[in-house]
Order: sequence, then structure tokens, then C-alpha cells
Amino acid sequence: MTYDLRRLRLHGLIQRVPRTHRYRVTDFGLRAALFCTRAYTRLLRPGLATIVPQASTTNTALRRSFDQLERAMDQWCARTGLAA
Repeated sequence: MTYDLRRLRLHGLIQRVPRTHRYRVTDFGLRAALFCTRAYTRLLRPGLATIVPQASTTNTALRRSFDQLERAMDQWCARTGLAA
């Protein structure tokens, strides 16, 4: 826990309350946390839902691009003899 608290403090996400063992979230830390949760909710969840086969059967541009990438990686692995 000491390592994690130190990293958060050095990145400016939290600050230590003087003469205590407590920490307070900084304004930057709050904005960073809100950004991450909103990015996950608005970008990652919908984006991942379109490329996961069990969750979506629609033929979206993101799904087609992901399938194309997967085929290209499989071909490259087969040509080089790597186990996929």
C-alpha cells in the first residue's frame, strides 16, 4: 500500500494531510478519475461490445476493422511459424 500511495502522491493525484496518516484527493486527481470513468463508460464499453462476438452480431465498421486485424495477425503468425 505504501508503494501505491507514494506513486499516486508523486503523480499529483493525492496529497498527504499534514501530521496524519490520511490523504486527500487533489483537484487534478478528481478530474483524472472522472475522465477515466467517463471514457470507460462512453468509449470502451460500447466499443468492446461491438467486437465481442457473444455480445454483438451487428456488422459495424469497428467490428469489420477488428476482424480484418485479427485475420492479418493470423496470416502473419502462420507465415513466420509462430504459435497463435
